[in-house]
Amino acid sequence: MPKKAKPFPLLTAAAIKRMAVERRRHFVNKNVLRLNKSLGDAVGMTEMGVHLVRIKQGDDTTEFHTHYCDEEFVYILSGHGLAEIGKRKIKVGPGDFMGFTAQSLPHGMTNPHKEDLVYLLGGTRKAVDICEYPRSRKRGYKFAGRRHLAGFDDVDETLL
Repeated sequence: MPKKAKPFPLLTAAAIKRMAVERRRHFVNKNVLRLNKSLGDAVGMTEMGVHLVRIKQGDDTTEFHTHYCDEEFVYILSGHGLAEIGKRKIKVGPGDFMGFTAQSLPHGMTNPHKEDLVYLLGGTRKAVDICEYPRSRKRGYKFAGRRHLAGFDDVDETLL
């Protein structure tokens, strides 16, 4: 079987502009709609995801969550949002950076403004991860190439 050629490691601004937009919903939060371009996938990255994301007014970026194994970051390119980190709500805008280590405070973000919120999202892609959604009392498990969701009763109330 012939070896598959690796993608070229450069995406020009013009190539990114031409990329198809994926509409991504979240399996826990129905108010999430991310208009996504998977930049890392396009250049063949497998251990880290990098995405250009656009959020319209009134939409959430994700369900309020924390990862036990994976790390992630958000870098705001344009627009403004309201980030929730632990018990704090913080206005964020262009040039702001958020980095979430494994077992960080739970976090999420929403766009309450008319202008689109555009950001670069990145994170590790470990083979195994546990993601906790404290508000919905659910835990997501990633292993063996599949994601699994379970409810739980032992919520750490300090995270809410």
